[in-house]
Amino acid sequence: MTWIAAVARLRARREPGVLVTVATVRGHAPRDAGAKLVVGRTGTWGSIGGGNVEAVAVDRAREMIAAAAPEPEMLDFALNDKVTNRHGVQCCGGTVAVLLEPLPVVRAVAVFGVGHVGLELARILARQDIDLHLVDSRAELLTEERLGVLSDAVAQVHTHHTPLLPEEVLAELPPGTHVLIMTHDHAEDAALCDAALRTDHLGSIGLIGSAAKWARFRKRLAGEGDHDDALIDRIKTPIGLADITGKEPATIAVSVAADLLRTFEADFEADRP
Repeated sequence: MTWIAAVARLRARREPGVLVTVATVRGHAPRDAGAKLVVGRTGTWGSIGGGNVEAVAVDRAREMIAAAAPEPEMLDFALNDKVTNRHGVQCCGGTVAVLLEPLPVVRAVAVFGVGHVGLELARILARQDIDLHLVDSRAELLTEERLGVLSDAVAQVHTHHTPLLPEEVLAELPPGTHVLIMTHDHAEDAALCDAALRTDHLGSIGLIGSAAKWARFRKRLAGEGDHDDALIDRIKTPIGLADITGKEPATIAVSVAADLLRTFEADFEADRP
């Protein structure tokens, strides 16, 4: 498997890793500059030459994975018999610098409802390195022509047309997915809120709408849904930054995206050892 395929595989499996690259070489070394190795929690793909250099790099890469280290690191090696290394001696005679770049698990966001606000939000979120799921019961809102504004997305965009039961998509979402509920139909929103509270592996849950809408939903969730107050409080509404009060779709989208990015940062800090 090539290193590119290995990186794609880790991303698809939502597993962290580290990309190890021979950055510079002076003199003789097992591999030339540019050689790459991908390190996961349990597997490795590719090679930077074996021996002490590779063994130390793998050890450090797995320490970085365990610590959720966010920043790249450079390791320097002198390959001569006068240097005592953790995994033995390499006496090629050269020096090698190795760059270790973390490959964190990308965040995932699901937007239920790709109307005016949902599309504006998708345009903003598509500039982030995330897995972006766009879900709507209306096929005409998910056409290639309409979503053409996302053609240069950094995010990996996944569309889900759900004419009958949009809430069924929740079970298919990756663990930790942040969910934003903003469909055109209050009944659909209510069903999604109920289903989201019954789906254990999700991240944050946000609902667009007024205080009156939420009061009705909360009563229904506590009664017919049989959810307790602590669980219902997982749903954040209104979504977005409280001090941004504009009602234009693009303004709402900016507010919601900024609030979500703040949630990302809070999650990152919480996950650090």
